[in-house]
Amino acid sequence: MTSPHHLKLLEAEAVSVLRETAAQFRRPALLFSGGKDSTCLIRLSEKAFRPARFPFPLLHIDTGHNFPETLDFRDRLAADLGERLIVRRVQDTIDQGRAAEPKGPDASRNALQSVTLLDVVSELQFDAVIGGARRDEEKARAKERIFSSRDEFGQWEPRSQRPELWNLYNGRLRRGEHMRVFPLSNWTELDVWNYVRMEKIPLPSLYFSHKRRCIRKRTGMLLAHCPQVQAGPQDAVLDLSVRCRTVGDMTCTGLVESKALNIDAVIREILSSRTTERGTRMDDKFSDTAMEDRKRQGYF
Repeated sequence: MTSPHHLKLLEAEAVSVLRETAAQFRRPALLFSGGKDSTCLIRLSEKAFRPARFPFPLLHIDTGHNFPETLDFRDRLAADLGERLIVRRVQDTIDQGRAAEPKGPDASRNALQSVTLLDVVSELQFDAVIGGARRDEEKARAKERIFSSRDEFGQWEPRSQRPELWNLYNGRLRRGEHMRVFPLSNWTELDVWNYVRMEKIPLPSLYFSHKRRCIRKRTGMLLAHCPQVQAGPQDAVLDLSVRCRTVGDMTCTGLVESKALNIDAVIREILSSRTTERGTRMDDKFSDTAMEDRKRQGYF
C-alpha cells in the first residue's frame, strides 16, 4: 500500500510544477478530459492556487466519440469549480478540411486530436499546455521531461529535451514553440488511485464495475458497443461487468472485466493485474512505436 508520506511528496512536487508553470508562462492551459489523471490535476491545482482562480483555463479536445459519462462529469466538475472550460471538437477540424475522417473496421479519431490541439494552441496562443501523462504509462512517455518542449510545428523530438537537474525547469521558448508540462510524471497508476482515495476525489462511473454491452474483438480486446464500434464477422457481442482503466475515445478505449465497485477493489485489481494500463488501448497496438509516432505529430 502506498504510504501517505509518499503521496504527500508526489503532491508537493506536482504543486511546485504547477506554480512554476504559472510563473514562467504567459498563457498556459490545463487539458481536462474528465479522466482520473486530469481530475487529479484539478485537485492539485486547487491546492496550488485556491482561494484564487486557476491561472489557466481548462481545455478539452472532444473527438465526438467520447463516453457520455465522461463528458457529463467534465461539465459538472468545471461548473462546480467555477473555472473556464474551453472545448474544441475534432468534428470541426474535419469539417474545415484540416483532417480526414478515418475509414476501415478499426477506424478511430483519436490521433486526429493532435491537429485540433495544435490549432487551438495557435488560435489562443497558448505557450504551455499542462497534461496528466505519466512516465509509467508507456515507453515513449518514459522519455518525457516534466517540461517537454514542442517545436514551431508542434512536434516532439526526444533528443532535443532539456536536462532537469535539481528540479530546475527551463521554460524558455523560441517564437512559435510551446511547452507541454507533466506534473504527474513521477506518479504511477497505483499512486493516482491511492491519491484519489486519500483526497476523496470523485471520478466518472466508468472507472468502476458496471454492466455494458461489449464487443470482444478477434484480437481479444474488449470495446464498448456503440454506433462508432460495430462487431465484425469474427467478433462477439457480449453483456459483461466491466470498467475502464483509462478513458478516451470509445473506438480505442479497451474495457476490462471487473467486479470492482469501489476504490479499494480497484486497487486490489491493479495489484494483481498482468496487463499494463495502456495495454487496454487499441491505438497503442497498431505498431511498436505507435505512441511515439503520434507524439511526434503533436499528440499528448
